[in-house]
Amino acid sequence: MSINRVSLYHLETLLWIDRLGTFSAAAERLNTTQPTVSARMRELEQRLGTALFRREGRAMSLTAAGRKLVRDCDPLLRDMQVALLGSGGYGEASGVVRIGAGEIAAASCLPAFVAGLKADMPNVGLEIEIDLTANLIQQLLTGRTDIAFAAGPIAHPALKTSPIGAVELVWLASPIVASAFAGGEAALPVWSLASHSPIHGRMREAIAASRIAQKSLNLCNNARTMIDIAKAGGGIGIFPQPMVRSEVASGALARIDGMPALAPVEFQVAMRVADTEPVLTQIFERAAKLNLAEAAA
Repeated sequence: MSINRVSLYHLETLLWIDRLGTFSAAAERLNTTQPTVSARMRELEQRLGTALFRREGRAMSLTAAGRKLVRDCDPLLRDMQVALLGSGGYGEASGVVRIGAGEIAAASCLPAFVAGLKADMPNVGLEIEIDLTANLIQQLLTGRTDIAFAAGPIAHPALKTSPIGAVELVWLASPIVASAFAGGEAALPVWSLASHSPIHGRMREAIAASRIAQKSLNLCNNARTMIDIAKAGGGIGIFPQPMVRSEVASGALARIDGMPALAPVEFQVAMRVADTEPVLTQIFERAAKLNLAEAAA
């Protein structure tokens, strides 16, 4: 055994393989290549003189020795990170944090939240990806993102979550379309986010309870595009209130009166239970204090 030749990057790589389940996911998380990750693990096995992985079909899994090393090293590395941050504070933290968010959460709270993070953690790089809730959860589980802001409820044993409030939904159309609807026109185009959106089910129920002709329902997977369609006179839509505040204030979109009430969309912030890095934990705890209702005011 040549323990003096074991480096922190060997152990960090091992921990990420354990957390994410595959060499490829660990490589993506560490901004390196899968061959590099494999080489690091071969070096670690050689220097410790024991096998840490065994092949099971096409997959690799930890041996008993590998699991013990992970269990012993995880708290040590976490304590070391905490100690280093304790010396310089989070202002000295570095690395890259990947944040996923849906369009609605991004419009409601992300700009101010990110600005606050960059002020307090200037050396931490942020990679932000806007996507649908289902994709966000999958990316979080596979380690492609570290923290996600998504429509809830989110329930998965590998994730920890915290509620961050709700966003109101409103019926809107261009002034001309709103006037036509108020005059009795029912066969107007209606726009909803796609079926995997949390808004879609609410819209179908609301349309069924209204006098809108259901045959006129149209789908779009991008809320901003849907807003532009409504502004151009393309129909009626249900929109997240934070995303249309300026359009309503300017008169580009008008509220539709007499429509069925819509339940607000609840949102949560989520991260992997296995992630114990102090910087990620700190960002998650900050996010958990958000209130979308206050952010949207």
